[in-house]
Amino acid sequence: MNESRSSDENFDIEIKTVVDKVQAGDKQAYSYIIQRFQRRIFVYCYYLLKSQEEAEDAAQDIFIKGLEHINRYSHTVSLSAWLYKIAHNHCVDLIKKRNKNDQSLVEYKANREQEQDHGYTEIIHDLLEHLNVEERQILLLRSLEEYSYDEIAAIMDLKPTTVRKKYERLRKKLMKPMNKGGKVYEQPFRIGG
Repeated sequence: MNESRSSDENFDIEIKTVVDKVQAGDKQAYSYIIQRFQRRIFVYCYYLLKSQEEAEDAAQDIFIKGLEHINRYSHTVSLSAWLYKIAHNHCVDLIKKRNKNDQSLVEYKANREQEQDHGYTEIIHDLLEHLNVEERQILLLRSLEEYSYDEIAAIMDLKPTTVRKKYERLRKKLMKPMNKGGKVYEQPFRIGG
């Protein structure tokens, strides 16, 4: 347990050092931030937007916005939470734009090859289809990224108690279809292992 805490502290110090370099004008150092967070931001965008191409474009836009606004970042929150806040706002804007143009949310069904490449499973797609955008965001941030309710609340501009209640409700919502005859999903989802 101490090794994990020490590792997290080293990572935080490393990120703080890189952010300080970028804020001082070393734009090349930002490539380290992209490298460390690109996959996680992409996966988050993918599950919200339900399109690989849109998620790839969104992730690029998010990192560009992050670089453009890096001087607004303060170390009062983790860099990860700050990037997810940008991702949250960007994806919500894209979804609103889609809806404004009277286009329904695009249903993305990946073929088996793409699922294997990215580790996505039919179970996850089936479960996420029953959730609205806000519920998907809460589930992804809590379950995949293991953020606290306070961190999720900061990212989504909600109160921590609201996030906790919504998370409890969506877990119950997800448990209903899983327990009704047929398939029972018990495996936790982890990216990359």
